Amino acid sequence: MKNLKVLLGAMAVTATFTVVQVTAGFAATEIQWWHAMGGVNGERVNKIADDFNATQSDYRIVPVYKGNYTETMTAAIAAFRARQQPHIVQVFEVGTATMMAAKGAVYPVEDVMKDAGVPFDKSDYLPAVISYYQTSEGKLLSMPFNSSTPVLWYNKEALTKAGVKDVPKTWPEMEAASQKVLDAGYKCGFSFGWQSWVMLENFSAWHNIPVGTRENGFAGLDTEFTFNNKHVKRVMNDVAGWQKSSIFQYGGRRGDSLPMFTNGECAMWLNSSAYYGGIKKQAKFEFGQAMLPYYPDIIDKPQNSIIGGATLWVLRGHKQASYKGVAQFLSYLSSPDVQAWWHQETGYVPITKAAYELSRKQGFYEKNPGTDTAIKQLSLNQPTPNSRGIRFGNFVQVRDIINEEMETIWNGTKTADQAMDEAVKRGNKLLRKFEKANK
Repeated sequence: MKNLKVLLGAMAVTATFTVVQVTAGFAATEIQWWHAMGGVNGERVNKIADDFNATQSDYRIVPVYKGNYTETMTAAIAAFRARQQPHIVQVFEVGTATMMAAKGAVYPVEDVMKDAGVPFDKSDYLPAVISYYQTSEGKLLSMPFNSSTPVLWYNKEALTKAGVKDVPKTWPEMEAASQKVLDAGYKCGFSFGWQSWVMLENFSAWHNIPVGTRENGFAGLDTEFTFNNKHVKRVMNDVAGWQKSSIFQYGGRRGDSLPMFTNGECAMWLNSSAYYGGIKKQAKFEFGQAMLPYYPDIIDKPQNSIIGGATLWVLRGHKQASYKGVAQFLSYLSSPDVQAWWHQETGYVPITKAAYELSRKQGFYEKNPGTDTAIKQLSLNQPTPNSRGIRFGNFVQVRDIINEEMETIWNGTKTADQAMDEAVKRGNKLLRKFEKANK
C-alpha cells in the first residue's frame, strides 16, 4: 500500500458537506466519522454519536463502520483519491507515521481545537497515551480514543485447581504455572494474540530494549530495525519449545485465540486489556488481569508497556465551518463521563486523568479488581526512548512480515534466529522505501 503522501499529493481539496433535516425549521451539518469498531463496540460507538447529537442541533455525527483497522485505513485512502474523505477517521497506532507523512491531508487536532475556539488542555490527558501521537515539538496530531495495552489474563479457578498460589510475574514462573495447569488436566497453559504487538513490540518496551534505531523511529525516518537481538530471539525460542509440550498453544494473529481462554482450554492469555467486555460476557469462570511477565535476568523490574488501539484523525478538505462541530464532538468524546463509561464498558484505558479519577470514585476498580492494570502498566515508569512507543513507516506491512516469520517459528520451519533475522531484513527494505518516498 502506497503511503498517503504519494497518493494524495498536496491535497488542496474542497469537499462539500451534507445538510440534513433534524427538526422542522432547523438544519444540521453532517459530519462523517469512519471507524473500525465492529460488533458490540460498534454499538457503543453509535451510542456516543447519538448521545452527542442529542446535546445540540447544529451538527450530526454519522459513524460509519469500514471494516478492520487495515480496511478502514485503505478505505480512507481511496476516499481521498475520490475527494470523498470523511471529516474523522479512526487509524490504528501503527498507521501514525503514514498519517504524519500526509501533511496536506491531516488537520492536527490541536489546531482544530484552537481554530474552533474550543477549550483544550493537553495536560488533562494521560502522558503514556498522548505522547505516542505528538510531534517532536509536542503538538498533538490526533485525538486518542481507544487506547489499550496487553495484559496477562488468567483463569482464577484453573490456577487454584492447579495449586498455583501466585499469579506468574516472570517467564520462568509462567512456565512453572503452565506445567501445573497441564498436570491438573487443562489442555494448555497459555496462549496469546496480536503476537507482534504483544510478544515483540511490548516485550521490548517492557524490558527497555529498542525495536529499532533513532528512538524507535521517533527521531527520524533513517531508522533501522534491531529486534533480531538475543533477548527477542530468546523469548521466541522459549515459546517454540513450550509449544511442544502444550505449555503454549498458538491460536492466531489477532484475537482468534480468545475462545481458547474463555472456554477454559488455556488457563492464561496475553492480549489487549480491551478484551474485558468480551471476556466478561463469554467466560463462565472467575478471571483476573495481571501485568505482563518479564525475564528477571534481563531487567530487575519491568519498564512500562506501550499502547495499542487507535486515534481519531481529522482530515482537511471540508468547509471550515464544519470543523467547529468536529472540535465540539472531540471535546465531548474526551469528557470524563463519556471516557469513564467507554473505559468501564470496553477495557480500553481512559484517555484523561479525570476519567480515571471518576472511575475510581465510582468504585469501578474496587468492584472489579485488576481493571486498572493497564493504566498502572502504562505509567509504571517514566517512558524511555525504548518504551515511548514505535513510529516506523510502512509498519502495517512490517507487522504482517513479523507475523509471517513468527509463524514459521511456531510451525518449525525456521529457528528463532533465522526468522527474526529475515524479518529485520525484509522490514528494513520497507523502511528505506518509506524514507525515500517522504524525503
